[in-house]
Amino acid sequence: MKENNRIPKQAPDTMRDISSKRIFQDPVLCSQFLRDNMDIPEFKNVQPEDIEDVSERYYPFIGSEFQSDTVKRIHIRNADGSDKEESVYLISLIEHKSGVDYNVSMQILKYMVCIWDDYGKEQERIKEGVTKRKYFKYPAILPIVYYEGAAKWTADMHLRDRIQKGNAFGCYIPDFIYRVVRNHDYTNEELLARGDAISLLMMINKVQTAEDFREFCQSPPEEMDQILKNTSKSIRGTIRDTMYGLLMKMNVPVDEANQYVESVEGCRMGYLFENMEKIDIQEERRKTAEEREKREKIQKESEELKQEVEGLKQEAKDAKREVEGLKQEAEDAKQEAEDAKQEAEDAKQEAEDAKQEIERLKKLLVLHGVPEE
Repeated sequence: MKENNRIPKQAPDTMRDISSKRIFQDPVLCSQFLRDNMDIPEFKNVQPEDIEDVSERYYPFIGSEFQSDTVKRIHIRNADGSDKEESVYLISLIEHKSGVDYNVSMQILKYMVCIWDDYGKEQERIKEGVTKRKYFKYPAILPIVYYEGAAKWTADMHLRDRIQKGNAFGCYIPDFIYRVVRNHDYTNEELLARGDAISLLMMINKVQTAEDFREFCQSPPEEMDQILKNTSKSIRGTIRDTMYGLLMKMNVPVDEANQYVESVEGCRMGYLFENMEKIDIQEERRKTAEEREKREKIQKESEELKQEVEGLKQEAKDAKREVEGLKQEAEDAKQEAEDAKQEAEDAKQEAEDAKQEIERLKKLLVLHGVPEE
């Protein structure tokens, strides 16, 4: 019976999550990635058997939300190929979304502290008190962000820049720089010239727009087929799943997508490109333009609404000031009325007093025999 290689439909982002994580989980792909992208002599001849996945040791300390990241322990060899008793730790953070994560440096710091603390405890179990010796050294850690987004990476590269008054207190703040490997910094020609599976995956993961896809389809299929022929079945599966995630993102019907990705299993990328006329690139461009127009319209409406709200807020402030003015005028009028009433009361009292004084004087005149006029 023919093996069923059809892939169950999943959300495009989920598929890309899976394929991106598998790049670093696979020791062959990871070793290719280090040889191709790191200009570090110790990684020049790194082999799959030199790479040990230790990611799960740190998830309980870092948190389950970071389980798309991987931590590798890389055993360093001498120039003659013999083993050294040294290791380098590789932290690979996967950020394939279009947005940039500005908290990456703090996330990396958490990993570093966990790795060094765990390493120290491991060495203490081997030889108690060794970490307190002058000669003891902690292993180097290489933090890498594997970034598939089309937008430029704009996050600060130094931890110090993430700290308030980082420059003023620089010597008291732990600092490091991490490495960003951004797919879009390489042309398809540069990637394909490397001739390995990791570069083919990076080419596929570069595709974010219809124009990217058109450029991808113009790449020589024979060179891609040769890479597939020189690749293990498990890695071809990763390439297949990555390609499937791309086709799902482009809204290719599931049956057609399965048919296309089977060409990856058969090392026939040329077949895939021969049938690309079924994928309407112009339609994808139209959808992209419509989405852009929709976003711009929403943004414009949002700005207009924001201005309208600001205008209403200003009118409310003006109305409030006017009400406060009227209230003050009313208070002043009330006070004037109170003052006038008091003056009237005082005048009435004075009149009463004057009347009583007249009556008293009249009585006094009568008493002294002065006739009233």
